[in-house]
Amino acid sequence: MNLNVFFKLVEIQTKLASLFPFIIGVLFSQYYFDQIKWSNTIIFFLGMLVFDMCTTAINNYMDFRKAKNETYKYETNIVGQAGLSDKTVQTLIFAMIGFAMIVGIYLSVKTGWLLLVMGGLCCLIGIFYTFGPVPLSRMPLGELFSGVTMGLGIFLITVYINTYDLGFFFLSLKDWQFNLVGDLRKLIPVGLASLPMIFTIANIMLANNLCDLDEDITNHRYTLPYYIGRKNGILLFNILMYSCYLVMIVGVIFKVYHPIMLIVLLTLPLIMKNVKAFSAKQVKRETFVISIKNLVIFNSAQIIGLIASILLK
Repeated sequence: MNLNVFFKLVEIQTKLASLFPFIIGVLFSQYYFDQIKWSNTIIFFLGMLVFDMCTTAINNYMDFRKAKNETYKYETNIVGQAGLSDKTVQTLIFAMIGFAMIVGIYLSVKTGWLLLVMGGLCCLIGIFYTFGPVPLSRMPLGELFSGVTMGLGIFLITVYINTYDLGFFFLSLKDWQFNLVGDLRKLIPVGLASLPMIFTIANIMLANNLCDLDEDITNHRYTLPYYIGRKNGILLFNILMYSCYLVMIVGVIFKVYHPIMLIVLLTLPLIMKNVKAFSAKQVKRETFVISIKNLVIFNSAQIIGLIASILLK
């Protein structure tokens, strides 16, 4: 297997979905909590990126193994296209899981047991998203789990590894007794700040499922649009995207964000144009990319706003 095939297997171009929660988590830690721990941040980034690639490889491998359509298996799926053996793909998957585990254990020793719990939960969801007899991606739960795991999970862990010593969210274990500490005055703002990532990432999965609805039914893959219908799926896509702007306004009102964060409103005309185009047509090769563009546009504006907030603060 060459590097080009590996990048296709892990769909390296899709890693923006995990990169944005990470970057925004770092910037939010600096703006809201006034601290960043760079060594923890860099190590976590490597582990996060490798595990994200791992889950995508599992997804492509399981899609290949379970696909009923032979044309899809050997002309569309990268495993079939490249003629990869089961042993090759499985070795890569286990190697990436092993690396992510080492990173997780190391950071848990440095920052506390809570990271092991949060990271372990995210990893389990990531693995069973496409693995097992009834993977989460083949149920009407894909949008929820992808949005929450990446949008909240990565963002929260990034904030935690930079602020664990402040003790506002901490798990201690002593003499077989555990004590979980949480300060809602800090956790609610963190939860609010995670919502735009949750919504934009969930919309990528929703857009993918809307575009693949007919093909998914053929392959016995019954996702959320199958249950709620295409029309309601499109409505949900709209609601999730426009809710991101509501979150920013609420955040400014309650002083979670600096007022400069309202700069994201400048992206609204372009987002409206994109959402309208996707609502009119759900074709994988033509309009699926709109969901990714929306994620990049809105979250890039967030990053600019947070950098400006840090400088102004």
